[in-house]
Amino acid sequence: MKHLFTLVLLLFSIPALASTPQQVTFPSGNGNASGLLYLPSGSGSHPAIIVIHEWWGLNDWVKEQASNLASEGYVALAVDLYRGQVASDPEMAHELSRGLPPDRGVRDLVSAFDYLAKRKDVDPKRIGAVGWCMGGGYAAQFAVAEPDLRAVAINYGPLPTDKTSLEKIHASILGNFGGQDRGIPPSSVNAFVDAMKSLGKQVNAKIYPDAGHAFENPNNTQGYKPEDAKDAQERMRLFFARTLKS
Repeated sequence: MKHLFTLVLLLFSIPALASTPQQVTFPSGNGNASGLLYLPSGSGSHPAIIVIHEWWGLNDWVKEQASNLASEGYVALAVDLYRGQVASDPEMAHELSRGLPPDRGVRDLVSAFDYLAKRKDVDPKRIGAVGWCMGGGYAAQFAVAEPDLRAVAINYGPLPTDKTSLEKIHASILGNFGGQDRGIPPSSVNAFVDAMKSLGKQVNAKIYPDAGHAFENPNNTQGYKPEDAKDAQERMRLFFARTLKS
């Protein structure tokens, strides 16, 4: 009886993020794109977030982020931009990222938006996106390409600065960047923020002075910054709660 009671406690202690995702496909151009769909508990229509992976591909860390979002009440769709491939080393990651046509990547994300917007369990007016590294860059491009996105979180991704592109952004933007990131220096972040504000766009970017690139991912053993990562995650949690749940 004691063992049965312990088992029941363990079962109830399993977090909501342990739910099994669904493999889904949706039309994109002349073919199909795919992703993993994580559903929150409860009935009715929910806000949704499109999750965009790093240059590694749709690996366990990105799946964990999508699962966490579902446990917070969002329909989370982790899009597989690499069509099933996942990098095991930096050389392969570089090869996969260079082999991804940018227009196809953006098209897949827009198609993911259309797929979610048609689902009965999604409120089409409350769809956002989040991306890291390469995915952060695609999140920025996605914001330009899809005017009906409501909120986008960009984590250390390349940023557009030309006003013709920025004028097309209607989503609120949150950014988290590393002050020691050589690929995306603070000067480019500040230029993006200034340009967005000059156009009257909603933008909130934070630069973490001692962090470099990919500081939120614990798999980045040389550059992971636990405290900065925790702060960035909390910023995103509050940002999406304010923009998508209100």
